Amino acid sequence: MGPVDASGWVTGVRRIVSPFFDGRPAATDVDLLIIHNISLPPGVFGSGDVIDLFTGRLDPAAHPFYATLADARVSAHFFIDRDGDVIQFVATAARAWHAGRSTFDGRANCNDFSIGIELEGTDFTSFSDAQYSSLCDLVATLRAAHPLRAIRGHSDVAADRKTDPGPCFDWARLRADARLDPSLFS
Repeated sequence: MGPVDASGWVTGVRRIVSPFFDGRPAATDVDLLIIHNISLPPGVFGSGDVIDLFTGRLDPAAHPFYATLADARVSAHFFIDRDGDVIQFVATAARAWHAGRSTFDGRANCNDFSIGIELEGTDFTSFSDAQYSSLCDLVATLRAAHPLRAIRGHSDVAADRKTDPGPCFDWARLRADARLDPSLFS
């Protein structure tokens, strides 16, 4: 994995462009990293359907759960699958649509000032060693390019609606493996 280029794409990472993004507000520092989890269908890994969701190609008839996502327009900047492979959907310079109705540190609309990373998983499934390794590398890359001052879970910015990344996400492991200052998590 290489550095973030001038337009916000991480070099050396697979790129699949999502249509679900727009511009950030002018003069906005990207200073929050939000960790999520996702699997489609729920609890199923490796289906490729997360890619279809983030690119607007998910067939609502392919699974009963997908009918609830028929009109969804969601994305994330990054997706890390169970094997640790990283896909970037939205440039970090742009606003991905991952946090929804959210608040952090007194500021609403976290999509405006955050980067979203989706881990393939569920609230109640341990994440893989490969995912933690890729996540640590990605966090280091993003910190070199953006003034990140906080790392939080989706549940921290949208507690009334979201529970991810869930109790199986090992925050202490991320902090230790990525050699991150504890202040990023408090």
